[in-house]
Amino acid sequence: MVRAPGGFFWRGSGFGPRRRFGKGDLKYVILDLLERGPAHGYQLIKALEERSRGLYAPSPGSVYPTLQMLEDMGYVGSSREDGKKVYQITEEGRGFLRERRRSLEEVWRRFGRGWDPGLEGELHEIRHELAHLWRLFGRKARAGRVDQEKLRRVRGVVVEAARRIEDILEDRDARA
Repeated sequence: MVRAPGGFFWRGSGFGPRRRFGKGDLKYVILDLLERGPAHGYQLIKALEERSRGLYAPSPGSVYPTLQMLEDMGYVGSSREDGKKVYQITEEGRGFLRERRRSLEEVWRRFGRGWDPGLEGELHEIRHELAHLWRLFGRKARAGRVDQEKLRRVRGVVVEAARRIEDILEDRDARA
């Protein structure tokens, strides 16, 4: 992942907030998603990505350890289907979630903050442009067409663009 201004990172063909949940919050979200039906880890990641309109997807490095912890606690069970581990919430997990319903609601409230559906089209276009640049850079680097001088120049452009974008987002640019 590549860090960009404002705590965002490029992820696959998009970018998203570096951290969307507080420490320990992901367990509530996973249990809530599993309460709607069994799923494997990748489906949970995709469900969160969809809910954020593509701006956020937790890493497998956070989802799978959380699932393992929930399984160790007895809040989820798992079975193998077509070679994949599928998780389902247990009665203990439902009880845990019921007792912490307010915490779950607060987590979802914080998660949804800032996703203005009216901006979706423009955000998609920005993500598309960033993804295009990232793929171009990757192709040229793999082909051996990026030397130290080009890298220095590209970095200069990226640093300047990041500064200008930050100025716009922080309302320090009158031309916004």
